[in-house]
Amino acid sequence: MEQPDLATLGPRIWAFVQNYLPKVLLALVVLWIGLRIINMLVRLMRRGMDARHLDATLQRFLGNLVGWALKAMLFISVIQMLGVATTSFVAVLGAAGLAVGLALQGTLANFAGGVLILIFRPFKVGDLVEAQGVLGNVKEIQIFTTILLTPENKTAIIPNGAMANGNIINYSKDGRMRVDLTFGLNYESPVNTAREVLVAAMREVPNVLQDPAPSVTVSKLNIEGMELAVRPWCAPEHYWDVYFGVYEAGIQAIQKAGLKGPQPSVRVLGDRN
Repeated sequence: MEQPDLATLGPRIWAFVQNYLPKVLLALVVLWIGLRIINMLVRLMRRGMDARHLDATLQRFLGNLVGWALKAMLFISVIQMLGVATTSFVAVLGAAGLAVGLALQGTLANFAGGVLILIFRPFKVGDLVEAQGVLGNVKEIQIFTTILLTPENKTAIIPNGAMANGNIINYSKDGRMRVDLTFGLNYESPVNTAREVLVAAMREVPNVLQDPAPSVTVSKLNIEGMELAVRPWCAPEHYWDVYFGVYEAGIQAIQKAGLKGPQPSVRVLGDRN
């Protein structure tokens, strides 16, 4: 085995140090300054999001995402300054990112939907909403899913991709909502009397708003009788209390006033010949 020439080893090492030490020192300085700048940008970004009252979960996630992306770009720049070829490295990262993206298409769509929901806020925690065929109060908004609590006390977990791309009915947006009820009445009962009785009954039901005022109108005529559209208003959180309360109070008021419901029709089938 050939022994190294000690006489020339020292000068070679010194030449190597002279050649690469400035690059290493410059790379370390750039890395130090770059990390400080990235941390400052992330802090400014979080302050801006906090000023816009964005969700705390979204603030942390976006801050970390931007921070790691900038640090990855800084790392590639630093190793390039040291003379390391980064073309293959970047190509491998790109291919890996593409493979991960294709494998997680649904997850990424849900993430994007969660970001849109947290930014544009079509609803907030506590709102009564209807989406994807589910009616319930928003219990939690996560990055990938939204959790609803239905009136039956069931927990519905809906992907944010479907939430963001589908129709959303927010019953709490205006702070009040109308309760649609239907009462039946026969043709012998005076409409005005039924209206007065039902409106008076609705005014006595707890949580029924007086502005807008409750209303009663004829909505449909059948063979058996007429249908009355009974429309009280309430706050969204009192919807079911008002719904069942008005039904019970309305039936009691109709019975007390001597009004009658629709009568079943009797059809006589004769000889068709």
